Amino acid sequence: MMDPMQHEDSSENFSGTFFNLTPDHSQIVGQSKWLVTGAAGFIGSHLIESLLELKAEVVGFDNLSSGYLRNLDHVKTCVGSKAWSRWNWIQGDLLDDQALDESLQGVDFVLHHAAIGSVPKSMEDPLQTQVHNVLGFQRVLKKARECGVKKVIYASSSAVYGDNTHEPKREQDQGRPLSPYALSKWMNELDAELYSRVFGLETVGLRYFNVFGPRQDPNGAYAAVIPRFFQAMAHEKACVIYGDGQTTRDFCFVKNVVQANLLAACAELDPDGPRVFNIATGAPVSLNKLHEVMSETVLSKRPELELIPAAYQSFRAGDIPRSSADISSAMNYLGYRPSCSFKEGIDASIDWYLQ
Repeated sequence: MMDPMQHEDSSENFSGTFFNLTPDHSQIVGQSKWLVTGAAGFIGSHLIESLLELKAEVVGFDNLSSGYLRNLDHVKTCVGSKAWSRWNWIQGDLLDDQALDESLQGVDFVLHHAAIGSVPKSMEDPLQTQVHNVLGFQRVLKKARECGVKKVIYASSSAVYGDNTHEPKREQDQGRPLSPYALSKWMNELDAELYSRVFGLETVGLRYFNVFGPRQDPNGAYAAVIPRFFQAMAHEKACVIYGDGQTTRDFCFVKNVVQANLLAACAELDPDGPRVFNIATGAPVSLNKLHEVMSETVLSKRPELELIPAAYQSFRAGDIPRSSADISSAMNYLGYRPSCSFKEGIDASIDWYLQ
């Protein structure tokens, strides 16, 4: 097991946040070729930005069903033309053999983030969620194995805990899924475990807890709560809170997620050890507290805005009432350290949303 403190003195600063990479880790990243699926999405674009800053060669893959080319344009502006020259783009679908084969040529590591990522959307269309999230991931695993990929890091979700009421959530806890989205992520973990155990493909699953940050889309019916709140406040409208506001979430700034992906790729894990890890801050926040903190932050930037009280509506089907993470396993085995707190993440995100 990795000493959880060994990265403390060797952190490097990229994009304003610490990734806890040793020089050896940075060398591995910079000398490898990476495939990021869901590249034009919120998390995918941040992964690409950081990989390019670390001198890696990167292939981006996306069908643009929910991602945006403007996210990639912003990455290009952030990293500069020299870093951008190590970038390759493939627009395609995970169900397209030719496109997937092309994207995996010579790839060392896969960071899989292409998915239908909405609980409410999955409740409306369970079949499409299963097709894209489960079948799509199975195809990534199959092709990665055939192409000799070293390791597949994939996005799982805190939704897999379902109706389990234990707090904080530990990786060994298991509940019944409350949505087709949650079921799809649980099936991803089962598929990855099988491919590792039976076929020898190394995989690591990261159970994300409410990721947020710049480039997260505030528009549409399925937008996450933080971008929705920012948008409502900027337009002097009421923020909608589903339930009584006591619902808790472990909000995790996106750069913490980038750190977890890079560390998971570089980590030398025991074949018989854990392969799925919670990625969060370990500090849950209620929706009422979220609204309070965001209101104060927005007014500090835009004191002329008139913010109105939140509007409360009924709980949504499939939502989990409590969610907090035990991150000790990721700290012990990956060397993960959430380098940006909830409040720091809000401060780092506000300019993006108010623009």
